[in-house]
Amino acid sequence: MSRFWTLMSGLYQLAGPITMLLYPLYASVVAIESASKEDDQQWLSYWILYSFLTLMEMLLQPLLEWIPIWYEMKLIAVAWLVLPQFRGAAFIYNKFVREKLIKKYYPGIGGGNVSGAYYNKSSSPNGKMKSKLVDLISPKKSS
Repeated sequence: MSRFWTLMSGLYQLAGPITMLLYPLYASVVAIESASKEDDQQWLSYWILYSFLTLMEMLLQPLLEWIPIWYEMKLIAVAWLVLPQFRGAAFIYNKFVREKLIKKYYPGIGGGNVSGAYYNKSSSPNGKMKSKLVDLISPKKSS
């Protein structure tokens, strides 16, 4: 019976890294090589959300240590983001993140419809879709 619990303990310890890192890494490579843009959106959204979750976890570590089932809750949430049956990462990105960004920086684009459509450069008022965030993080050319 002790071998069974040893096996279960090992599987439990591997569940997080496999669910949160290995499978998403594999699926991201497959998405890059495919012609579809839909899977690209899913996996880019996943990595955005996973990075945010990891950052929040680092900042809130002292509080999260007091929640006994935090790891299990995180594992279930990440599984929902990752599993192709749910496409949770794309859902969260389209419903919350993208909606806030488009409404804040490009209120006239698409009539407020941000349901996952890709916007082209000609849809911005001045013909160039330039994000303030991209301007902020991109290096400036020195004259």
